[in-house]
Amino acid sequence: MTGQVGIPATYMRGGTSKGVFFRLEDLPEEAQVPGRARDRLFQRVIGSPDPYAAHIDGMGGATSSTSKCVIVGPASVPDHDVDYLYGQIAIGEDLVDWSSNCGNLSTAAGAFAIHAGYVRAGPDGIRTVRIWQANIGKTIVAHVPVANGQVQETGDFELDGVTFPAAEIVLEFEDPAAGEGAMFPTGNLVDTLDGPDGPIQATLINAGIPAVFVNAEDLGYTGAELREAINSDPAALERFEALRTAGAARMGIAKTSRAPAIAFVASPIDHVTSSGKQVLAGEIDLLARALSMGKLHHAMMGTASVAIAAAAAVPGTLVNLAAGGAARNAVRFGHPSGALRVGAEARQIDGQWTVTKAIMSRSARILMEGRVRVPAGSF
Repeated sequence: MTGQVGIPATYMRGGTSKGVFFRLEDLPEEAQVPGRARDRLFQRVIGSPDPYAAHIDGMGGATSSTSKCVIVGPASVPDHDVDYLYGQIAIGEDLVDWSSNCGNLSTAAGAFAIHAGYVRAGPDGIRTVRIWQANIGKTIVAHVPVANGQVQETGDFELDGVTFPAAEIVLEFEDPAAGEGAMFPTGNLVDTLDGPDGPIQATLINAGIPAVFVNAEDLGYTGAELREAINSDPAALERFEALRTAGAARMGIAKTSRAPAIAFVASPIDHVTSSGKQVLAGEIDLLARALSMGKLHHAMMGTASVAIAAAAAVPGTLVNLAAGGAARNAVRFGHPSGALRVGAEARQIDGQWTVTKAIMSRSARILMEGRVRVPAGSF
């Protein structure tokens, strides 16, 4: 029989997600580099793969929003403070996905950089943390409030999908559509996909994350659906996966990738959120729902929020049309838990659309810190 290995770790909420954060240098030597050992360690930390889909024997919460691990370490590129590497741990599959970013946990990465000593807190005010998102090779700038030599975590900023208020952290995603081919990979603002029920219009965009947007009405939805309406319907989930796969093929994305995300949008209507809050149509610009790891997200992924804002900023996309069709540099969209405002600066260069920056507000908080334990020999 063997004992357990204790590894310094911090359990954090970032935006509407939670994850286990590690300093690179605190990881066991074999897990400080990419490979099977690192994957197996993070799976054991979270409690995956779990055929019961409950994560009873791990730190995960059995949802895509809570099955995450993060490594923060010294910056590997100039003019940055830290590297941030994110792993999405599948719940029932033997898989750790390193192909994308978590926009919500990007918030916590900025705060953790200060907590962990990579960035000095300095005098009271706003500390700017330049983060190198190592999964996708992008720069994220976090504006983190500090007070009394540490991150200020409490405050009155309210984020729909998070129960309690906290201090606001502003995130800037620099050039979210650069370096990955065209922002609209097919060259079209609207394409027609061969869906399982026939042709369907879609906007295929690559900004923040590759994403496929379809009209809710074309699927028989209003756009105000809550998680239970979608996640309890296996046929609906299969249809969304078929549309996602069709969009991926059109965008030239390999079948083995978790990208693109699939989302549906609609013009605003009066509706009720998952918390029972009434939202009037005039309080938002459009409705948006997105799936993460095959299930409808309880709020909205941060990277998908960037894609929504980018698509809304370009006249003629399905997202822009759902928001009224006017030119805009910010959008407030309704999601299952409430609403979120995201800004995006879009422009055309030599006939190609690009987004130079996307901005959103989130919050982050340490939930627990100490050591996470895993059985020796499990990685």
